[in-house]
Amino acid sequence: MVSRKGFLAKIYDDMELDTLRHSCSHIMASAVQKLYPGTKLGIGPSIENGFYYDFDLKEQLTNDSLAQIEEKMKEIIKADLKFERLDLSRQEAIKLMKERDETYKVELLNDIKDDKVSLYRHGDFIDLCRGPHLNSTGEVKAFKLLSVAGAYWHGIETNPMLQRIYGTAFGDKKELKAHLNYLEEAKKRDHRKLGKELDLFSIHEEAGAGFIYYHPKGAIIRNIIEEFLRKENLRRGYQLVYIPHIAKIDLFDTSGHTSYYRENMYFMKIDDQDYVIKPMNCPGHILIFKRKLTSYRDLPIRFFELGTVYRYEKSGVLHGTLRVRGFTQDDAHIFCQFEQLKSEILDVLDFIDYVMKVFGFEYEVNLSTRPAKYAGEAANWDKAEEILQQALKEKNISFEIDPGAGVFYGPKIDIKLKDALGRYWQGPTVQVDFNLPERFDISYTDADGTKKRPVMVHRAILGSIERFFGALIENYAGAFPLWLAPVQIEVISITKENKDYAAKVKDVLEKEGFRTELDARDETLQRKIREKELQKIPYMAIVGKNEEEASKVSLRKRGMKNLGLLSLEELVDTLKKEAKV
Repeated sequence: MVSRKGFLAKIYDDMELDTLRHSCSHIMASAVQKLYPGTKLGIGPSIENGFYYDFDLKEQLTNDSLAQIEEKMKEIIKADLKFERLDLSRQEAIKLMKERDETYKVELLNDIKDDKVSLYRHGDFIDLCRGPHLNSTGEVKAFKLLSVAGAYWHGIETNPMLQRIYGTAFGDKKELKAHLNYLEEAKKRDHRKLGKELDLFSIHEEAGAGFIYYHPKGAIIRNIIEEFLRKENLRRGYQLVYIPHIAKIDLFDTSGHTSYYRENMYFMKIDDQDYVIKPMNCPGHILIFKRKLTSYRDLPIRFFELGTVYRYEKSGVLHGTLRVRGFTQDDAHIFCQFEQLKSEILDVLDFIDYVMKVFGFEYEVNLSTRPAKYAGEAANWDKAEEILQQALKEKNISFEIDPGAGVFYGPKIDIKLKDALGRYWQGPTVQVDFNLPERFDISYTDADGTKKRPVMVHRAILGSIERFFGALIENYAGAFPLWLAPVQIEVISITKENKDYAAKVKDVLEKEGFRTELDARDETLQRKIREKELQKIPYMAIVGKNEEEASKVSLRKRGMKNLGLLSLEELVDTLKKEAKV
C-alpha cells in the first residue's frame, strides 16, 4: 500500500471515510447554493459508500445538472477553505438560520433539546452540524456525484418533496475508480433493467404499485424454483398445505398481528364482518394443526406452503421485486416437543445450507433477539435464544447478535445471501415461537396422558420468492445456469433449406425434456447469434447443409464459445450432464 501522510492517510488506511464524505456533502451544498441562489437546505449526512444532501429549490435538477455542480465543487476544493466549528446557543443558532432563511434548519433546531449546538463554516457557507470535518476543503481528493432523486422531508409523504443529490468520495482516485466500476457493474445487473430486457416480469401502475406480473419466461424460472422446493420439502418430511388469502379479523386478533403489525395490514368488510388479507401464513397453519387431537407420537408435524401474503409498504420504499406489497413465501411451520426443538433447528440449517449451494450463494448469519415490544414471557424468549445459539455453534456457523431485531413472537436466525458483487440480500429465516401456541391454546397428548404445549418453529428457506428472484437475476446478471434458464437451447437454421432438419433437432431436444426454441427466420446467422447472446440463452445448436448431411449440429455456448460438431446423442448427453442440479 502506498504510504500517505496526515489525516487523509488515517481515513484511507482505517476506512474511516465518514468524515471525508460528510465534508464533501457540505461542499456540494455550498456549490448548489452558489449555482441556485435561494436554495434551502434539508439534511446532508454521510451514508454507506457515500453521502447525500436534500435541497428545496425551484429549478428541477437532472443528472445533467450534476456536471455543473461538480465543477463548482472543484472550485471550492481548489480554494482550500478552512472548515471552522462554531459553538452557539440554540437561540443564537435559530436567529442565524432565520436570517439566512433556512426554514428546515430552524425546524430541526426547534426539535433539539440541548442549550448549545454546533455549526460548521467554510467560506460563506454555514450549516448546522455535529461534525467532525476535514481541516479544509482542499483535502478532498476524489469524489463523484451520482444521481438525483426525490425525497420527502423527514420521509413523510405529506411533507414537502425535496430534491436529493447522491454522491461518493474516497481517499484517492484509484479507490474512487474501483467503486465507480462496481456501481457500473451493479447497474448492468439491475434486476429491473434485466427483467425488462429478458422479458421476465413487469409492474403495472394501473394495477397497483408493488405487485409483480410474471411473464412466460419469468414464470418458468419461478416454477422451477417452486418445484425444487416442493420436492425438497417432501423429501424432508414436510406435508403440503394450502390456506385462503383472507380470513376474519378474529384470527389475527388472536395471533396478535392486529396489535403488533396493524400498520402493515390490509382490511376489508364482508357481510358486515371485518376481514384481513393475510400478512402471514402461520395462523392458518395453526388452524390445520388444531383440527384433531395430536399425540406426542405424531410430533414433529411439519406443514409447508408456498403461501402468498400481502403487506403494506410505503410507495417510496418499493423497489422492483425486492420490496413489494404482495409476495410468496416458501413458508413452513414445525410443531414439536421442546426436547425436539434443537434437532429440528439443526435440520433446517442443513436444509438452508444445501439450497444456498444449489443456487450458488454464500451467506452470513445474524441471531436476532428480543425486541422492546414483544409478546409472551421473557423466560421463554431466553430459552429460545439459547437453543438457537446452541444450534449455530453445533454447526460451527459463525454469527453476529442483532439485538432487538426479533419478531414480536420470538427470536430468529436471519440469513443474508452474498451475491457475485459481494452485496447482501435478506433471505432464509428460522424463528422459535412459544407465544402463538399459547395464544391459540394448541396442545398434544404426552406419554403420561397429560396435555402439553408444543413449540412452534417458523421457517423459510428462500424467504420471499420475489426477493429471491430479484437477487438471483442480479447474482447471475441474467445469465442463468442451464438448469434455471427459461430457454436452455436455441436451434438456429442457417438457411430456409435447413428448416426441416432444425425442426427435427428441436423435436429431439424437447422429447428429452429441454426447453428449446427454433429460429428459422430468413435473417443472417450473425444477427441471430447476436440476438441469442443478448437474450443470454446458454446454448445454440446451429444447423446448415453440412450439419444436416452429417446428422450433427454445431454447438455454440453462451459467451461466443464454439464447441464444434456434435451428434444429436452427444448433444443430449452434454446438456444432461450440465443440467443436473
